[in-house]
Amino acid sequence: MIRWSWFAENLAQILDLTWAHVWLSVPPIIAAVLVSVPLGFVASRRKAVRGTIVGGAGLLYAIPSLALFVMLPLVLGTSVLSPLNVQVALAAYGVALMTRTAADAFGSVPAAASDAAKSMGYPAWRRVLGVELPLAGPVLLAGARVVSASTVSLVSVGSLVGVHGLGYFFTDGFNRSFPTEILAGVIGTAVVALVFDLVLVLLGKLLMPWTRAGAGQSAKKSRKSAQKLEVAS
Repeated sequence: MIRWSWFAENLAQILDLTWAHVWLSVPPIIAAVLVSVPLGFVASRRKAVRGTIVGGAGLLYAIPSLALFVMLPLVLGTSVLSPLNVQVALAAYGVALMTRTAADAFGSVPAAASDAAKSMGYPAWRRVLGVELPLAGPVLLAGARVVSASTVSLVSVGSLVGVHGLGYFFTDGFNRSFPTEILAGVIGTAVVALVFDLVLVLLGKLLMPWTRAGAGQSAKKSRKSAQKLEVAS
């Protein structure tokens, strides 16, 4: 039985754990993107090492999260309850998810665009930052959104090793057979994931305004096609 009054009575705790969840989520997402984009770029340019980079990164995701949380203190020299263990593990999972996407994103950039920039005298670094990265941007953004949702979800597992975010409500609610608390964890995690996704979408529109124009043109074409079908029928 859900006790709705519990939410108001424990609002302060909900907000505190939500902030802790956000704090545990943001650094791994940023780190995963910063590491994966260069790796993906190298993998897209060096076919000989693409399999090694993409395959090696993908293997990280095969490691059980709880086992990684327990193993990292031995590797990093941190305490078992250090939030850094969870953040490093989540960053590794983010790299595993994002590296292949980054490689595909840079691999999908038309060679003609890079060749045109080269013929105009652009140095290599400017071609990458000014031409290839913007063209790969929409695919990279899609990958970042997947990493964001996955990271926010996996943060909850940290509660099993004493690093509490909203996952605390899952473990405590389960131990007490109190479904209201479990529901609070579900709703809170979903809201954080949704807010993160909206932030990434808005950031994408801000940094890549040309994608909005492309979306508008696609919508116009779709409407015209629909109108033609209506006339034909």
